[in-house]
Amino acid sequence: MRILDRYTLKSIVAIYISCIFVFLFLYVVIDLLSNLDEVLKHQATFSLLAHYYLTYLPIMFVQVSPFACLLSTVYTFGKLNHNNEIIAMRSSGLSIFAIARNALIFGLLISLAVFWVSDRFVPAAMAQNQKIKLQIEQGTHKLKQKKNEAIINLTLYGMRNRLFFINRFLPSTKTLEGITILEQDEHQNLTKKIIATRGVYQDGLWKFYQSITYNFDENGQVIDEPTYLEEEIMNIPETPDNLTSLRQKPEQMSIRQMQDYLWVLSKSGANSVIRNLNVDLYQRFVSPFTSVIIILLGIPFSLMMRKRATGMASIGISIIVGFLYYVLDAICLALGKAGILFPALAAWLSHLIMLSGSLYLISKLP
Repeated sequence: MRILDRYTLKSIVAIYISCIFVFLFLYVVIDLLSNLDEVLKHQATFSLLAHYYLTYLPIMFVQVSPFACLLSTVYTFGKLNHNNEIIAMRSSGLSIFAIARNALIFGLLISLAVFWVSDRFVPAAMAQNQKIKLQIEQGTHKLKQKKNEAIINLTLYGMRNRLFFINRFLPSTKTLEGITILEQDEHQNLTKKIIATRGVYQDGLWKFYQSITYNFDENGQVIDEPTYLEEEIMNIPETPDNLTSLRQKPEQMSIRQMQDYLWVLSKSGANSVIRNLNVDLYQRFVSPFTSVIIILLGIPFSLMMRKRATGMASIGISIIVGFLYYVLDAICLALGKAGILFPALAAWLSHLIMLSGSLYLISKLP
């Protein structure tokens, strides 16, 4: 590696690491002070608080890495521009991309790290974080929730175009209470409705008690008399483990879990839910590469700064560029979830616009 490359890369890495530590420290301090009354009220232990904030580390790393990359790039290249070092590099025959090569490689490595952390650690960290937060709010000092805790008001899409509404689900006993199942055809028309007071999973089968079945025609009218059975074996492929996993939020799923969930939903005909989850899935693949794109975007802004401005100007530019990036990305995702854009295009569009804009601005540099 050339001395010049080491010189620029050292500054970028040092500022990036400093930004990560500063952001993490500020978040912990601000969050702790804002919730200090709840912590003292419920007498949360130090180990519980430490575990709570440790689960935030991968989440915060994924969230602040793009901004840290942008700030380190803008500050480093702004300082080089301020000291006329960019002019000296260009005079020696180096192009902008040659000067920024190591910064882009660093951004690509950070993007790959963000992708790995967001898929491997963030979903589990978010789920664990929510559990610990609930423990603190309820004033419990136990690090594990009770195994017999019931899940209230469970709603999910199942296979064979079924929509489940369950008042109470006890995973420990594999029991459902207050069951309503709606079966639909491929056009989302209701074909059957099943109501049962209780369901128990035994020997790989669901047994419903006091079930009533209604059949509907294509106009939504009840066909014949409802069928009442004191006990009925139901042909439902979902197991208790499936019910537990399907209730997870998309942000608490890995990419593999999201793909499995999409496969289940593809059999349900829930088009709007499938579209929203597809947008989230494509975003999971694309968003980690924000770090390398935003570095490329920060280079022309840093070189266009005035000679006197370096420190505070780099922070201001980073905030403005990061905010615009965030707003554009949010708009594109909203258009995708509304069905106006294809899911893949909605996830990629903001990044393609910013990438094109950065390449255009770099091409206009003297």
